[in-house]
Amino acid sequence: MTFYFRRIALPLLLAGLASSARGQSPAPTHTFGISGKQFVLDGKPFQVISGEMHYPRIPREYWRDRLRKARAMGLNTITTYVFWNVHEPHPGTYDFSGQNDLGEYLREAQQEGLYVILRPGPYVCAEWELGGYPAWLLKDRSLVLRSNDAKYQAATSAWLTRLGKEVKPLLLKNGGPIIAVQVENEYGSFGADQAYLEAVRRQVVDAGMGDALLYTANPPSGLVKGSLPDLPTVINFGTGDAEKSFAKLDQLRPEGPRMSGEYWAGWFDKWGEPHHETNGAKEAAEFRWMLEQGYSVSLYMFHGGTTFGWMNGADSHTGLDYHPDTTSYDYDAPLDERGEPRYKFDLFRKAIAEVNHQPTPAVPAQMTRVAFPIAPTMLSASLWANLPAPVHSKTLLTFEDLDQNYGYVLYRAALAPGEARPLVLHGVHDFAQVYLDRKLIGTLDRRLGGDTITLPAQTHAATLDILVENTGRVNYSKAIRTERKGLTGDATLDGKSIPAWEIYSLPMANPASVKFKAEPCAGPCFFQAHMDVAHPADTYLDTRALHKGFVWLGDHALGRFWSIGPIFTLYAPAPWLRTGGNTVTFFDLLADSTDHLSTLTEPVFGAIKASRETQ
Repeated sequence: MTFYFRRIALPLLLAGLASSARGQSPAPTHTFGISGKQFVLDGKPFQVISGEMHYPRIPREYWRDRLRKARAMGLNTITTYVFWNVHEPHPGTYDFSGQNDLGEYLREAQQEGLYVILRPGPYVCAEWELGGYPAWLLKDRSLVLRSNDAKYQAATSAWLTRLGKEVKPLLLKNGGPIIAVQVENEYGSFGADQAYLEAVRRQVVDAGMGDALLYTANPPSGLVKGSLPDLPTVINFGTGDAEKSFAKLDQLRPEGPRMSGEYWAGWFDKWGEPHHETNGAKEAAEFRWMLEQGYSVSLYMFHGGTTFGWMNGADSHTGLDYHPDTTSYDYDAPLDERGEPRYKFDLFRKAIAEVNHQPTPAVPAQMTRVAFPIAPTMLSASLWANLPAPVHSKTLLTFEDLDQNYGYVLYRAALAPGEARPLVLHGVHDFAQVYLDRKLIGTLDRRLGGDTITLPAQTHAATLDILVENTGRVNYSKAIRTERKGLTGDATLDGKSIPAWEIYSLPMANPASVKFKAEPCAGPCFFQAHMDVAHPADTYLDTRALHKGFVWLGDHALGRFWSIGPIFTLYAPAPWLRTGGNTVTFFDLLADSTDHLSTLTEPVFGAIKASRETQ
C-alpha cells in the first residue's frame, strides 16, 4: 500500500504565487509518503536522516546556529517535541511568543533546508517536568492523566486544537516543513489501551494535523501495545540494539517504513548519580550500518542543550524511587550543551557523507567563550524576611492546591513545649528542610527515603517551619498520575496530626521583589552579585562554592545547582548578557560565609558527592 502526503516546497510556493499573479498556472506540488518499507518523495525513495533538538532548551537567538550545524552534519530533518506546559502554564492562557515561538523555530528549520518531524504528545517524557503536562492538571484529583477520563480528554482536546492553529500552516500540504506528526509517545511503555491511542489520533486529526503522515513510536517491548494497526510505526532503542530492534520491527510489521524514531546517542544526567559519557565511535558505526541498510533514523539527541528554569523532570517507576534530572541536558550528544561540536559530530558527519556520497555544508564558526569577573561583594536577603502573606489551613495543601507550579512551599505551625518527639512527614515531594525557631533540625530527601525527624525537647513554645522544594516532577511511568508536590500526606508530631498551618507559596518566579541588603546572610538566603561584561559571550557559572538552590541571570531563570553533582556549572548564553553590568541572583538553601560565584569557559563534571544538606 502507498500513502501520499503533499508538500509545497517554500521556493516552489513562492514561484507559484508569482506565476498566479501573472495569470499563469501555479507550480506543481510535491508528494511525500510511504511505499512498502520506504519513505518516498516525489515517488522516489527518501531516507530520513534526523536529529532531535528542543526549542525551549536552546536560546532563541541560537536556533539558527544549531539548525545550520544540523545541516552541516548532513541531517535533512530535525525532530522536536512540543511542550504543553510551557505553552499553557495556566488553564486557557497560551504563550507562543519569544522563547516559546514554535512557529518561528519551524520556519527557521525550513529556511535552513530541513524537514521537521513534530511530536506534540500531549505526553512527551523528554526528561521534562511531568512529561510536558501542565501541573494544573493535577489539582483535580479525579482527573486521570494518559487515559480516557473525560476531564483529561477535554483538556488535551482544547490544547491540541490551540496547537493546531500554530502548526497547521506549517504542514507539508500547506508549504511548510512538517513531514510527519507522532501520535502520543512510547505509549507501549505505559499502557495497552487501544481506545486511548485512537482518541489521541482523533484529536490530532481534529486539530488539523491529520494531513501530515501520522505514526507511532515505541521501544521493542512496547511495539505491540503502543501502536495502531493502520498507522506506520517506528522503533526506539540505544547503542548496540539496532540489528535486533529492526528484526523485531520486521517480525511485527512486515510492511511499513524502517526507521529508528529515537537512536539514543548519549544519555542524561541525574542529581547524585554519575555523569554519562557514551562511546561515540560505536554509535557512529551503528548509525552508519542503519544508513547502509537504507533505514531512516533520528538521533536522540543531536543537541540536548539546557533544561532552563524549573523544567527538569525526574525518573520514578513506582513513585517511591525518585531520581531528579540535572538542569544540563548535555546528553553527551554530537553538539554539546552550548552547541559546540564534540568528536561525535565528525564521526556522524563522516558516516553520512560516505554513505550518501554527498558533500555537507561547512560547519559554522564556534561562539566565543569568556570567563567574566564577578564582584566578590554581594547583596543578600534572608528568606525569612521576604515571605508573602500566608494561607491559613487546618490541613496540608500541595503546590497544586495552591495553584503553584514550581519553586518552594513553606509550612509553618506553632508548637507547645514538650519532650523530644518524632515528627513524621508522609509523602515529602521532594526535598524538605525542618526548622525550629529558624534553626535547621534536619532534612528529608525523597531520593534517599525516610520520613521521620526527631525534634529536640522544648522548654517554651516554638515555631516549626518545613520548607519543601519541588525538585522536578516525575516524567515517566504511572507515577505521573499522583505526582503532586509539597507535603502530600499527613504530618504528625508524636503520633498526632498538627491541627493548624500557615502555608507560604514561594513560586520563585522572579526575584525582583526581594529586599536585598549589604549584610551577611546564613541559612535559606538570596544573593545578588554583579558581573562585568565587556562583550557578551557564552560563559559558565561555577557553582562549586554553593550548596543547593537556583540561579537567575538578569530576568532569565537559568536553573538549579546542587553540591552533590555530577555537574557543577550552569550554562549562561551570550544572548542573555548585556555589555556592562549584569546581575546574577541565586537562592541557596544552606548559605554560609563561603558562598561565592565565578565564571569559567568550560563546564565542570565530577564525581558525585554526599549531600552537604543531609550530613
